[in-house]
Amino acid sequence: MAINLSKVTLDKATPTISLAKSGDGQGTMRVNLNWAASTAAPAKGLFGKLKATAAPSIDLDLAAMYELADGSVGIVQALGNGFGALNQRPFIHLDGDDRSGSNTDGENLHINLADITQFRRILIFAYIYEGAPNWSQANGVVTLFPTSGPQVEVKLDSADNQAISCAIAMLESNGRELTVTREVRYIRGYQDKVDEAYGFGMNWSRARK
Repeated sequence: MAINLSKVTLDKATPTISLAKSGDGQGTMRVNLNWAASTAAPAKGLFGKLKATAAPSIDLDLAAMYELADGSVGIVQALGNGFGALNQRPFIHLDGDDRSGSNTDGENLHINLADITQFRRILIFAYIYEGAPNWSQANGVVTLFPTSGPQVEVKLDSADNQAISCAIAMLESNGRELTVTREVRYIRGYQDKVDEAYGFGMNWSRARK
């Protein structure tokens, strides 16, 4: 069987890999979320014949909670126009908001890895802003594109269709090395519940896009 050296898939057997080491000259890493806007499902029409109907579309949003080396915490997300910044704190930027899943480029976070000692941890997660939870049909995939080394893929499998959010991957820096660990942990709640599960300790209020 051929091994694809250009892509690594994190799964339960291999949940963690190294992304970068301090001083190795990494640039900006892109984190991409792609999902299916809707999935065709069979339904009976006139005279009992089967016809294809589309499952309701969902608005799936990519986001990141971060803790910097000095202990400061925050979130980068489309909600509340918290798109972040690449070349100043928090060194994380969300480039847009795909509200339908129809954009072939999906949604992208950009993380400046020029100095990995700036970070303590970054949680990549997604949440359903609008539409009924339907992770099993969304077929979500997150792919990390480091500036060197293989792409890293995390599939949003093991779906919980009663969950609003999914913690996807955790990036952690010990000052010498940056690693990424697969999470794929479905959470029945929004950002405050994600925070509660991972202990970032932020204060939350309602916001809209």
